[in-house]
Amino acid sequence: MSKRVLIVGAGGFIGGHIAREGLNRGYEMWAAVRKSTSRRYLDDPRLNFLVLDYDDIEAMRQAISDAMPEGERWDYIIYNLGATKCINFSAFNLINHDYLKRFLDVITELDKIPERFLYMSSLSALGVGDEKNYEPFTARSIPMPNTAYGVSKINAEIELTTRAAIPYTIFRATGVYGPHEQDYLMMIKCIDRHFDFGVGYRKQVLTFIYVDDLVNAMFDAVESPDTVKKKYIISEDRAYTQKEFREIVARLLGKKWVIPIKLPLWMARLASTVAEKWGAIRMRPSTLNRDKYKIMRQRNWNCDVTEAKTDFNFNPRFSLEEGLKATIEAYKAEKKR
Repeated sequence: MSKRVLIVGAGGFIGGHIAREGLNRGYEMWAAVRKSTSRRYLDDPRLNFLVLDYDDIEAMRQAISDAMPEGERWDYIIYNLGATKCINFSAFNLINHDYLKRFLDVITELDKIPERFLYMSSLSALGVGDEKNYEPFTARSIPMPNTAYGVSKINAEIELTTRAAIPYTIFRATGVYGPHEQDYLMMIKCIDRHFDFGVGYRKQVLTFIYVDDLVNAMFDAVESPDTVKKKYIISEDRAYTQKEFREIVARLLGKKWVIPIKLPLWMARLASTVAEKWGAIRMRPSTLNRDKYKIMRQRNWNCDVTEAKTDFNFNPRFSLEEGLKATIEAYKAEKKR
């Protein structure tokens, strides 16, 4: 029998890619979604679905018991559930920490602990890096998160690492992009309109990981015996400036000119604060907020992925240009519909 893989938080842009890659590798794939979750990218008839309500522990316990009867379990669990923007810290902590805790409680109680549990964290869990010499983040970097999102991710990591019975692997991924992703798509759309907005005047280095490279790394890591109870930085093995990003996108879009606009930090901070307050009034999280401002202000996102290369032969196949080419092709196809 093929091994069983459960994706928790399968409804988003990354979840669809995980499901497809797992099926391509011959796994029996399960997608855990909420009742209200869109299944737009989960349309393969070979997928099995598990509907979970993270606010109702008893219902979650029953759903998991029904899906996996006594004596059966998923071989691998990829925990991709999380929120990147919320109205306040308590909402971040509820979704990014409390839901994980409840899920771990249930699978432990039901004796459904998998052979490997891969948790998708974030580079933001590490906070601000070296902004003087621009030394890269490494798997050994000490976490000092400076955002509500980053703190909630560290809380989740601590929850996971204090459970001795869970054979975890943690990925701290840099910015993930690819077809159907929305945040970088906003930047692409701006450049398509001949504008590129940046924040601050000091040098900034950016890192990226194409979604297919991230997903391949997930499966390579859970299949490796050398990744148990370890944490990894996941990124393309080089950094870019915003100018390089802009020039690549403009070339792929066929734009001969793009106007770069640099906003001073004080203006970006003011705009982020106002947008966050307006979102709170409407009870809807704003894409632009004070957390996002701290991320935009950060100058050094450089990464060292040596540990991932050593332990499970991590080797991203997509350069930023190759990944953006695929992303922009999908964007253009969507525009024609």
